[in-house]
Amino acid sequence: MINITLPDGSVRQYEKGTNAHQIALSISEGLARNVLAAEVNGEVWDSSRPIEADSAVKLLTWNDTEGKSTFWHSSAHLMAEALEALYPGTKFGIGPAIETGFYYDVDFGDREFSSDDFKQIEDKMLELAKQKEVFERKSVSKADAIQYFTEKGDEYKLDLIDGLEDGKITFYTQGSFTDLCRGPHIPNTSFIKAIKLMNVAGAYWRGDETKKQLTRIYGVTFPKASELTEYLHMIEEAKKRDHRKLGKELELFTFSEKVGMGLPMWLPKGTALRERLVQFLTKAQQKSGYEQVITPHIGHKNLYITSGHYEKYGKDSFQPIKTPQEGEEFFLKPMNCPHHCELYKFKPRSYKDLPVRFAEFGTVYRYEQSGELHGLTRVRGFTQDDAHLFCRPDQVKEEFKKVIDLVLHVFKSLGFDNYVAQVSLRDPENKAKYIGSDENWKLAETAIIEAAEEKGLPTVVEYGEAAFYGPKLDFMVRDALGRKWQLGTIQVDYNLPERFELEYTGSDNQKHRPVMIHRAPFGSMERFVAVLIEHCGGNFPLWLSPEQYIILPISEKYEEYAKKVSEELNNSDIRGLIDFRDEKIGRKIRDAEVKKLPYMLIIGEKEMEEGRVSVRKHGEGDLGSMTLAEFSALINKEITV
Repeated sequence: MINITLPDGSVRQYEKGTNAHQIALSISEGLARNVLAAEVNGEVWDSSRPIEADSAVKLLTWNDTEGKSTFWHSSAHLMAEALEALYPGTKFGIGPAIETGFYYDVDFGDREFSSDDFKQIEDKMLELAKQKEVFERKSVSKADAIQYFTEKGDEYKLDLIDGLEDGKITFYTQGSFTDLCRGPHIPNTSFIKAIKLMNVAGAYWRGDETKKQLTRIYGVTFPKASELTEYLHMIEEAKKRDHRKLGKELELFTFSEKVGMGLPMWLPKGTALRERLVQFLTKAQQKSGYEQVITPHIGHKNLYITSGHYEKYGKDSFQPIKTPQEGEEFFLKPMNCPHHCELYKFKPRSYKDLPVRFAEFGTVYRYEQSGELHGLTRVRGFTQDDAHLFCRPDQVKEEFKKVIDLVLHVFKSLGFDNYVAQVSLRDPENKAKYIGSDENWKLAETAIIEAAEEKGLPTVVEYGEAAFYGPKLDFMVRDALGRKWQLGTIQVDYNLPERFELEYTGSDNQKHRPVMIHRAPFGSMERFVAVLIEHCGGNFPLWLSPEQYIILPISEKYEEYAKKVSEELNNSDIRGLIDFRDEKIGRKIRDAEVKKLPYMLIIGEKEMEEGRVSVRKHGEGDLGSMTLAEFSALINKEITV
């Protein structure tokens, strides 16, 4: 018999060789029907794979991230089976699950392929899924694996096999399709009830531009048709909220080929919005003891050699800027931290001076391939809300808690209430790839874990995800459509203080290295604004909105009164504009709704005579007649930041 420990801590005994499906069946038939795979001692297995020793087992269903991933990976195999049946001779690269759905990289040879072929493939996939084909796992020798794919003529699988260790190679077969795969997979294809192929794109084999470009087919599947319907509705809603579309409609930012790809330019309204975000965070930082600094947009090559960034990123960065002086080279600044290290060295520091907190809205430049650029979320020039804290080891926990408070203040003020904090720690089995002493690592990791616990953060712990120079805390936010974004990060760094020989004099009158903390609640202004636009659909919090009202005179004869109203509101720090166009009031209201202006103040004969305004709220409609004092009170009540 073997002991199986379940997630609730209970221990059950089963015969050696029992599988996860049988364990589920012993609990309830309903659970067994829904089990897709199992996590056995932290590793995801097929639910049919025998368990030979005492183990901790978690049964995975569609409600688990790992369950969905297994479901979508199996769906990639199902799509490959359909493609091979429809288009004999097709060759296959890789077919992983991704955050939502899956893809497979395919070589169709000389055959032309487009989205027009999707329907035929979807129908074939559904036909095969209904046949309840079992996913069968088989261990094979390297020689047999090479022989199989040599006979099949699939050079991509042979390329993959070349890098695999003999004795650790497995095949999976469902129906007539066999693939090189380590698994795991769902029990059979009948779990897949709804299928939609989403997109087709090109992808170089192994990501190498010198190799053949394959056809990458993206798809998504679900265990219920209703879930696919909901997902497609979400996709349509996402298109409406696309920050590139709304950024243009709301006149926030633009791009110019002459200026350069991936280099955003902020229009007046976008600049106003961005500046309010900067002012908001600057005010919060000042209360928390940060000092604002400014550093150049370029740095000498030696700066980045010292920091290690040149060695790691030099080839993929913008190339050096040469000067008339022989051998002198500068780089566009890829990050702010090396400059801040030099600021710290400006003068001797005592233990009493720490922590030192430098903050900068610093613009940095990183070269991205043109195909990877995407609106404001992937650009070549962006501004980080960067800060670097230099502290003693015993101050790390307290500083972490203060930064957490700052990040949560940002999230609360901007309506991000669905988030989880990922605690990224070093791999305890492979300490050699990290720098710093065990003592410092233990202190930093304990400080992060305790800080997160004391702040009541919802957390997940990931071993092996720490940076080589220290542990970190990443905030993963879900927007209004349930999509996950990384916003905000806090990182501990023992590396740069060592490289830059940073010091402070301790209470023992000896020299010590400070610990460096990197933090950026927004991440970058560009990416944050993009996520914010899509999260709120362009309906910004009133305090942040570039314009809080628009005055709509019914005709030209009310324009002077409109100017008087606008002047009085502006004097009360309520910002807006007047629509002077010679249009009917219905058209003006519709246009104001499209531009997502929070409040519309309609002015006609009655309003002018009574010294009032007729108020409409975006998305809600008529709020009735108000005096300017009443409207100002309404605005001030809604503004909570």
